[in-house]
Amino acid sequence: MTGPAFPYISTRGGAPPAGFDDILLSGLARDGGLYVPDAWPVWIADTLAGWRGLSYAGLAAEICAPFMAGSAAVADLPGLAESAYAGFDDPAVAPLVPLEDGLYLQELFHGPTLAFKDYALQLVGHLFDAVLAARGERITVVGATSGDTGPAGIAACAGREAIDIFMLHPAGRTSEVQRRQMTTVPDGNVFNVAVDGTFDDCQDLVKALFADDALRDRVNLSAVNSINWARVMGQIVYYVHAALQVGAPGRPASFAVPTGNFGNVFAGYGARQCGLPVGRLIVGSNANDILTRFFRHNAMEIRGVTPTLSPSMDIQVSSNFERLLFDLLDRDGAAVAATIRAFRDGGRLPLDEECWRRATALFDGASLDDEGTIAEMRAVYERTGRQIDPHTAVGLAAARECRSGSEPVVVLATAHPAKFPDAVERATGRRPKLPDHLADLHERPERCVTMAKDTARLTDYVLANARAARG
Repeated sequence: MTGPAFPYISTRGGAPPAGFDDILLSGLARDGGLYVPDAWPVWIADTLAGWRGLSYAGLAAEICAPFMAGSAAVADLPGLAESAYAGFDDPAVAPLVPLEDGLYLQELFHGPTLAFKDYALQLVGHLFDAVLAARGERITVVGATSGDTGPAGIAACAGREAIDIFMLHPAGRTSEVQRRQMTTVPDGNVFNVAVDGTFDDCQDLVKALFADDALRDRVNLSAVNSINWARVMGQIVYYVHAALQVGAPGRPASFAVPTGNFGNVFAGYGARQCGLPVGRLIVGSNANDILTRFFRHNAMEIRGVTPTLSPSMDIQVSSNFERLLFDLLDRDGAAVAATIRAFRDGGRLPLDEECWRRATALFDGASLDDEGTIAEMRAVYERTGRQIDPHTAVGLAAARECRSGSEPVVVLATAHPAKFPDAVERATGRRPKLPDHLADLHERPERCVTMAKDTARLTDYVLANARAARG
């Protein structure tokens, strides 16, 4: 068997290169870094033009295949992609809706859990099954969620024979719909943990488990957070899907992305690295505006997490920013490791002016507080009759503030308004209804344990319940 065309390397330089199947199942590199392709696939204009007219699943298979070279699943990728998107409730899968002159919404909430995470994780679930079957192995997935990754990750893994999934969420800091989408899943391989703390606390616990090599080997730890490269790979698809509809490769498109953990917008960066003509990547932040402060002032400083109406972005430490930092520091893993260590120790990212200016050549950012979020949601409803969720409102406001010139701007509508009914009703006077398949969500029994930020207790809980720990 030939080796992978694009072996994966760690952003911190201390882990050996690995093929796609290994990084799919391992998630985080052993040195604590994140995997990235050693080289990017190249899309020329003819390649992009040739993808026009493909179904969403067909486009996903074309885009993902080079990233998966050497994988046990790559030969079956077209069928796996078809299966992944077959249950989405719009035939376009990710429909593009004109909002006003040159401004579009891409609806990324037509999957089973009504959020953009489904677009990658439904595919990842099928890839897990295919690779685990080929290897005869079992994995234990541990993830952290600020609200949307959890439901989507659980939906991708629930009931799968070779997977147990443990999902951590910050107690009281998700919407009720988001929480219930996790805690009402009855499958025996699903374990929900409410952590007394913030999303960053949940993320720290997950990373601590991955840093425990003995535990990692004993239960075959894996991840569905965007620390897992396969998540980012799956999200690249909808950037291409939208850009082709607004004129690519003949003209560039810009994207506005409501962003907390930086994985979603990094997928747009990945699409650009491969050759998609992208003008600007606009990062929308809520009151937890660490990314906006970075792109506006080179001031990435950790502050306390403020609960907001857009809880999926209530984050201070954006894990996926490390992937961009790796490129800004000329792919020097040792420099990345030292910079991240200084950031976590001192609370501020030390980045020189030249590197920062390279970042701002592509990225821009804007932030919106809760009052502004409600105002944006109300204005869209009054002008168009369309309800949008608070995260989408943040992205839309950022697009309006940062757009320049005449190129189209695609705003990623990352969640269905019914996931945040209180905020939507406050803004529009109408309470959005859940789709039929979730209509009885509030009557379903919940299963969840609550614990403090305690690595030892979480480790014991995983060992007591993960089937992989039993041999």
